[in-house]
Amino acid sequence: MASSSSWNQIFCGLAFVFFGLFLGSFTSPAEAAIKKYQFDVQVKNVSRLCHAKPIVTVNGRFPGPTIYVREGDSVLVNVTNHAQYNMSIHWHGLKQYRNGWADGPAYVTQCPIQTGNSYTYAFNVTGQRGTLWWHAHILWLRATVYGAIVIMPKQGTPFPFPQPHREAEIVLGEWWNADVEEVVKQGTNMGLPPNSSDAHTINGKPGPLFPCSEKHTYAMEVEQGKTYLLRIINAALNDELFFGIAGHNLTVVEVDAVYTKPFTTQAILIAPGQTTNVLVQANQVPNRYFMAARPFMDAPLQIDNKTVTAILQYRGVPNSVLPMLPQLPSPNDTTFALGYDKKLKSLNTPKFPANVPLKVDRHLFYTIGFGTQSCPSCLNGTRFVASLNNITFEMPQVALLQAHYFNIKGVFKTNFPDKPPTPFNYTGAPLTANLGTSKGTRLSKIAFNSTVELVLQDTNLLTVESHPFHLHGYNFFVVGTGIGNFDPAKDPAKYNLVDPVERNTVGVPTGGWTAIRFRADNPGVWFMHCHLELHTGWGLKTAFVVEDGPAKHQSVLPPPKDLPKC
Repeated sequence: MASSSSWNQIFCGLAFVFFGLFLGSFTSPAEAAIKKYQFDVQVKNVSRLCHAKPIVTVNGRFPGPTIYVREGDSVLVNVTNHAQYNMSIHWHGLKQYRNGWADGPAYVTQCPIQTGNSYTYAFNVTGQRGTLWWHAHILWLRATVYGAIVIMPKQGTPFPFPQPHREAEIVLGEWWNADVEEVVKQGTNMGLPPNSSDAHTINGKPGPLFPCSEKHTYAMEVEQGKTYLLRIINAALNDELFFGIAGHNLTVVEVDAVYTKPFTTQAILIAPGQTTNVLVQANQVPNRYFMAARPFMDAPLQIDNKTVTAILQYRGVPNSVLPMLPQLPSPNDTTFALGYDKKLKSLNTPKFPANVPLKVDRHLFYTIGFGTQSCPSCLNGTRFVASLNNITFEMPQVALLQAHYFNIKGVFKTNFPDKPPTPFNYTGAPLTANLGTSKGTRLSKIAFNSTVELVLQDTNLLTVESHPFHLHGYNFFVVGTGIGNFDPAKDPAKYNLVDPVERNTVGVPTGGWTAIRFRADNPGVWFMHCHLELHTGWGLKTAFVVEDGPAKHQSVLPPPKDLPKC
């Protein structure tokens, strides 16, 4: 691994190009390549909604550059931090086999990259193809520091669906007129949730339903009769989103870089952290059609419920034609949400099998809860906290993976409980009682290659709410989901163990539960957290310590020489 100083020399003087610095060094079309990118984290003035402000960007771009690779490639991304904040980048959905050092969450797998320093993320793209994404994994900086990852299949390997004429990335995000870190700080000091965003965005642009958006509308031109692949990413911080295109059906063919059985729908539901690939046929009367997204929220909570739009424009249609708006599900349409998730199934073909663990070695049951803790300086004398199994996770000052690898004592404990300390009626009447929530850096130790079933149970502690949970280092199979309390005697009989959807981020329904299974074959320390930034900050997170296997190739790789120091 090159040191940060030698990387600076390598990249010194090289010019930036449109998609970031992209230096594909190919050997031959059939062989893997090394793809090199330079990410300069820098502050840039950006204007949206008639408000200009400095934001943290990669290479001055918002959203940041797309990483283009093929399955089997090696990737080197040198990140140099010129911003005033500490920085780390997570490559969301990449499995990073034995290589947690490249995973990115600050204080979990690495110490952050400090101002003026560099770190090279070096990883292989093995056994994955499709749409993933990258984002900052410290503070709320992923509000502006994010971009797409497009993994093409190996050379000569076709998609298992009709070849599209063209493809495009559709990255959904959020925009605050104020400085996001200041908004968060203000909320924390008052003990309240920070102000919700002022707009949602598509590829960084809020669209014509917002002021000052003449230049800030994304448009995609299509030709009559052609088929297009949209790679949709939800990079929003706190909102699950419906997405649809006026007059056009969407055929879902992949989620979280795993092929699905194709199905057609008028709208998709996509949670923060998730990706969805859809085919769109340009088979309507040539016109201008709005693509639109707006939040799904079936709990009584305040959100930014405004609609973001972009334009699907048929070739030859003048810009003066007013686009049509799609009919999206209503913001609290639980029936659509549950029905949509039920349609998601793995392709499960001989070439793309669904290797669902049928025998389970370790059963885990985690309850999701909200609570309050005393805060004399806060507005109401309390502040919100969130917990798993009554434990609010406390971030360490030393990266967990380093503490594990170097056997540094006192950083974390491996006594996270497999089930909540006190069973109760999880989704009954709202509970405000203090169940004795404790703070701690407590992890769960998992034996190498063991099979794990984890049931995530929402609770009515303060309020029920939907939670998208993301597991680093793994995909998992979503074998079951339901409303109300999970019943271990009856619900497993209803599991789908044949072709359940495989993904890296799953929504736990409001007042319900979700069961996932995975094989713990990737040694290291792997973060698991709610992908709503608000809840993560309140402590709705934990991590798994997956032990090394017996063979040499089943242990965590040594750390790179330029790994940042705390």
